[in-house]
Order: sequence, then C-alpha cells, then structure tokens
Amino acid sequence: MDLPEREASASRRPEDFLELVERARRGRLKLYVGFAAGVGKTYRMLEEAHDLRRRGVDVVVAFVEPHARAETEVLIDGLEVVPRLRIEYRGVAVEEMDLDAVLRRKPQVALVDEIPHTNAPGSRNRKRYQDVLALLDAGINVIGALNVQHLESLNDLIERATSVAVRETVPDSFLKQADQVVNLDLAVEDLQERLRSGKIYATEKIPWALENFFKDHNLATLRELALREVAESLDRAGAARRDPELKAAGRVMVCLASNPPRAKTLLARGSRMAGRLNTDWYVVYVETPEEAPHLIDAEAQRHLLANIDKAKELGAEVVRLKAADPAQALLDFARTHGVAHVIVGRSLHPWWRQILRGSVVTRLLREAEEFDLHVVSFLDQEGRA
Repeated sequence: MDLPEREASASRRPEDFLELVERARRGRLKLYVGFAAGVGKTYRMLEEAHDLRRRGVDVVVAFVEPHARAETEVLIDGLEVVPRLRIEYRGVAVEEMDLDAVLRRKPQVALVDEIPHTNAPGSRNRKRYQDVLALLDAGINVIGALNVQHLESLNDLIERATSVAVRETVPDSFLKQADQVVNLDLAVEDLQERLRSGKIYATEKIPWALENFFKDHNLATLRELALREVAESLDRAGAARRDPELKAAGRVMVCLASNPPRAKTLLARGSRMAGRLNTDWYVVYVETPEEAPHLIDAEAQRHLLANIDKAKELGAEVVRLKAADPAQALLDFARTHGVAHVIVGRSLHPWWRQILRGSVVTRLLREAEEFDLHVVSFLDQEGRA
C-alpha cells in the first residue's frame, strides 16, 4: 500500500486546511491535482478525511469512485458515505452524487472525486464541478480531485501533444477558486509499474493503456503540465497575498470576431495568460452595422453565442460593443480599461487583400503601440488551418 508522492503545497498537515475551514463562511476548496489516473489523488483525499475525522471534524464522502482498487476501498471504511442518487437514463440506472442529500446533511467537509464528470440528464447541474460550487455556496467545505488534462484551457494543447481527446473539462476559473492546491507527483516509470501490477486498471485493460494514454511521451507531457499548473497556481495565490492591488494591473483583452476560426484557441490563450499574470481578462466583440443580429446568418449567430458562453465559463468578462470601426472601438476599450495585453487571431485572408481592404489585425499592429499585441496562429504543426 505504499504510494510514493511529492506535493507542491505549503503543507500537507490536515490542521492547515482545518484553519481555513474555521475562518470561512463560504465553503473552502482544496484540490488534489494529478497528471493521470493512479497517482494517488483519491487515496490522499481519503487519508486526509481520516486525519480530519480524528481531529473531530464532521467529514463525509459525498462521492468517491474507488475503481475496484483494494488500497482505496480500505480507506473508505470508517467514513460516513452519503448514499448515491440513482437516475434512470436510457434504460440504465446511473449513480450520481446526491447533491440535495449532501446539502441536507450539511457536513463541515465533503469529499468529491472525479470533479470533471458530466452528470446524467435529470441531475440538478450538468457538471459535477457545478455541484461542488453549490456545496461551497452553502458553506460546506470540499476536498476534491481532478487531473490536469481536464482543464479547459489545456484541452487543445493536450490533444495536439498526446493525440488523446479529453471530453470532460473543467473551466480554469474553478481551479483558481481553490484555497489549497496539492500536486500529487509520481515518476512516469513508477506509475507505469503500478499499472502493470494491476493497481490502476483491470488486467484486460493494461496492454491497451500502455499503448495509448500511458505511453512514456504522453505521461511525461502531462506530468510537466501538472507541475507547471500547480506552481503557477501557488504563485498567483502568493502574489495576491503580497499585493492585493496587483490584480488590477495589466489586464488581458481577447478580440473576438462574429465567427472566428478556432475561437477556442483564442479563448484558451486568454485564460492562460490571465492566469499566469493573476489578472482579469475581457473578451470583446464588436458588432458592426453589417453584423447586426438580423443580418448575420443563423450559423454565425449560433457560433458567436457558443463562444460567448465558453468565454464566461472560462472566467472572462464578455463585452459587446457596437461600432462601425471595430479596430478603433477595441483600442478605445483597451485604453479605458487598464488593458496591457491584446490577443487577436491571425487573419486567414491573403496579405494583399488585407492591405487593399484593411484588417483589424493590421490596424492594431500599426496603432496599438502602448500594448503588447499577441497574434495567435491557427495553423497546426503541419501548416494546416
């Protein structure tokens, strides 16, 4: 039952989290972050629950999935478990965290595993992370777990680097709300050995896992991302404690067209830049007379609304301006809202057309002298748009 780990946190002592709990009105959030299944997130979460219980804290298991791992199942014994909610979906009984039951029970601390999970239709919230937010709003403290590949802003990067598409995501703004973030690190070789010994997946799944997600390159990439993400999270928290006014300086602005290609890439870049700088960020869309809602086609309108919803989910403040000159409107907004970094997508029109007809990017390059302008390419590694 030995589980080697390395934690990037101020301390692992349960009393440290308990001190936060006792000071809070709204619930406090502690997250165990890993780079793959099997690094020990659920294990450590359950260990901490036992430590807190021994100190007299009222702690319950709101949802923990042991995946038939004996060492994890042993740690559930002795803890109060809130019964799961059974939902019938397409003739199959699905078990979800019973949010209402946990709210009625109102413990001091609730354990919630697999936070990126999408709830079955009929649940109060679409995503489990939204259930966690409901618990926090009710004054219930949460200890949870997730893997770094489920962060929304890393989604495209991870798919390009590993060729693995991650379907379940959590907005970066959720991670930023955490009061404590602990990285559970494990050497790639040690994790693969745990897999081969049957401590992560059933025997029949091991060869497939080693040939796909658990390849050396994939795990090394994910491990590096997890270490970097948690380090940046700790840096942001430290900077905020040292200088609460720091957040007001150097905001980020993402310029969004009505139907830009790869809008997701632009939004992810803005989210990550704002996170690194520990600052606010805006997503600004300029509606020209030619792009009034009754003039643009239904598909473009649908894409625009979806991009605006995604920006809000990632934590941006979305601003919709009306102007005949979009470049000037963007510059005016940036100058009056403390923006230091402007992010815009590279135009896909030929260079001669941009010169003859003009483009927002060209204008910004020429006139945005007081800002750092970041022009994002939409080409993949093989040069395709």
